[in-house]
Amino acid sequence: MYFIIIGLFIVMSIVAFFTMGHDKSAAQTRNRRVPERTLWNLALFGGGVGAYLGMILYRHKTKHMSFRIGFTLLAILQVALLIWAAQFLKEWS
Repeated sequence: MYFIIIGLFIVMSIVAFFTMGHDKSAAQTRNRRVPERTLWNLALFGGGVGAYLGMILYRHKTKHMSFRIGFTLLAILQVALLIWAAQFLKEWS
């Protein structure tokens, strides 16, 4: 069960990371952008770490305080949740 949860977080983080890169590229070439709502949904539903790393590495959305604070908090919260779940499932089994 825990590996399924970890897998979900990993997949969502990878998708969020590359979506941030795609949106950065689209912004530079004036192509169709990824809606901000999509970026937030990816981060909220398990991709917080990937969205945060994408924001930092691609230097995308770093001027938006809501993204800087929100993605950071989501990443911290999601990592803490995974650590808590690992401890909880370890004690439960």
